[in-house]
Amino acid sequence: MPSTFFGLNIAASGLRAANAALNTTANNIANYNTENYSRQRVEQQASDALRVFTTYGTAGAGVDTISIERVRDEFYDVKYRTNETLLGTVTQRNYFNQLTQEYFKDEGKTGFSSLFSAMESALQDVMKASGTSESKATFVSSVSQITDYFNHMNSSLQQLQNDINLEVKMDCDTINSIAQQVCSLNEQINKIEMQGSRANELRDQRDGLIDKLSKIVNVEVKETKVVDMQQPDRETGATRYIVNIAGKQQLLDTYSYRKLVCVARDNNENVNQSDITGLYDIRWAPSNFKDGDDYSRLDYFDLSNKLMGGELQGLIDMREGNNSFYFNGVVDNAIKDVKTGETTVTIKVSDSRLMDMNKCTLPTAGKIEVASKIYAYTDWKYNGGDTYTFTLTSESTRSTIPPVGRTATVGANYEYQGIPYYMQQMNEWIRKFSSRVNEIMTSGYTSDSKDGRYILTGTSDMDSSAQYTYPEITTLSENKGYYSITAGNLVVTRELRENADLLATKMDVTEGESEYRNIEKLYEFFTKEDIFRGATSGEFLDKVLADVALNTSNSQTLETTYTALEKTIGNQRLSVMGVDEDEEASALVQFEHTYTLNSKMINTLTQIYDRLITQTGV
Repeated sequence: MPSTFFGLNIAASGLRAANAALNTTANNIANYNTENYSRQRVEQQASDALRVFTTYGTAGAGVDTISIERVRDEFYDVKYRTNETLLGTVTQRNYFNQLTQEYFKDEGKTGFSSLFSAMESALQDVMKASGTSESKATFVSSVSQITDYFNHMNSSLQQLQNDINLEVKMDCDTINSIAQQVCSLNEQINKIEMQGSRANELRDQRDGLIDKLSKIVNVEVKETKVVDMQQPDRETGATRYIVNIAGKQQLLDTYSYRKLVCVARDNNENVNQSDITGLYDIRWAPSNFKDGDDYSRLDYFDLSNKLMGGELQGLIDMREGNNSFYFNGVVDNAIKDVKTGETTVTIKVSDSRLMDMNKCTLPTAGKIEVASKIYAYTDWKYNGGDTYTFTLTSESTRSTIPPVGRTATVGANYEYQGIPYYMQQMNEWIRKFSSRVNEIMTSGYTSDSKDGRYILTGTSDMDSSAQYTYPEITTLSENKGYYSITAGNLVVTRELRENADLLATKMDVTEGESEYRNIEKLYEFFTKEDIFRGATSGEFLDKVLADVALNTSNSQTLETTYTALEKTIGNQRLSVMGVDEDEEASALVQFEHTYTLNSKMINTLTQIYDRLITQTGV
């Protein structure tokens, strides 16, 4: 049989539950505008019934207030973070594609099409004026403007590549900071929840950090309960919290995390001929790693990982994007020189683009990967067919030489059209254009019947004041052709700039100085010959700008789509976890009414006990 005060205990439990609900509602209302706050509610259930050993068997014992829980749907969290990852990728692509498009645009004065048209017009004037010194000088000046254009474009794209590189470093620093904060929160959460409470606000902070992380890189979160191995049925209250990024690569495990360390590439570590020096490779490091520590044994973070996602994916796409054009082949032979220690490696290639030096993007010196091992090379040669020969350093081949039959690569496959792709396109056009112009000029004669001279060359990487001679840029012995000429070093020869009369105007040495058939041949090349992607020289910009415009349009469309989805999914998530004014106002009335009823119950029982104890004389 229950005690005399059984009803008072029941009413008191209801009063406590109502009070907890009122306080939770007050907390929800107070955090109405708090970012990342999840609405909370009191979890309660009927207390275990009391056996009274009477005909009706048991009597209800009131209500138990179990916990205060967050109202949150993990399904919407996953959907939101997945969309944030996609949005982060296309946002970065869109931003840098728009900048690239601005660089290539022809506004009517200094753009490629305008300058090329001016050069054609100047060439026509040479023919009309029968090759006067003034008309020749004007033409040479117009050619110099074309070379200046490509020099400027190269500098602009390299600066853009540098800006992207700095953003990669910032994203890695942000990832490290978030990982550190999440580990700290994990420790605080477990301390609180192992004592039986719920660390709702701390969990909200942690989820907010994961939301931010999901926009930078693809995120996967897994939380499991920690089991007491001695007593498996006992609830410890602690949880194990694991965060994986970029396709199941572990960033943190509860209280410990790994850093992403950016390591700048040296001069001989570039993977593309026109890359700037100092692009960051990313490596995994322990959390106690400091600047200046040895990073040589650290594992690489795979930049070509297609599961990376987020802003980091978009940045790498733009910084490294080569449209799947990179050096790759199979080791055919490897011979080590016992005296020098150097190893000569012969590599067979099958990609037709690798058999065209006009398209070549290989750095003069760099690093080549064979069977997951990195080897440094100091030089390479091309045999004109399907074979390359690399000279490897003795240091990199001290323990082993590249095994025959294994794939060899310089760089990696990045399917996106980023900065390296546009640089390669410029270099290809420049090499084909320079080769044909020089061929025409050297086959002709000046107005005073002297041998024609080449007019386009490049400056040396070792000495910017030194220019390549004609034999140097047509090095037939190494089959590299105009490989040494790029958008960054293209110039008009010093001799021609100083004396425009060296321009080869005549085709027949026996003709008079007014003969200009060689100029006509050059003009015909400008206007009729296809040299670049099935187009004439002057249509270069149309082809490249079409690529940029298409990439920009696609990224803009996707950014608009994912931004709209972000709002839609965000609203769906808020409908579950967000604080609604009307809903909380309704709850406030409901819980206030419950509190009042339980108070009246206690007041009623108090009167009953007063009569029973003080007025009946029992």
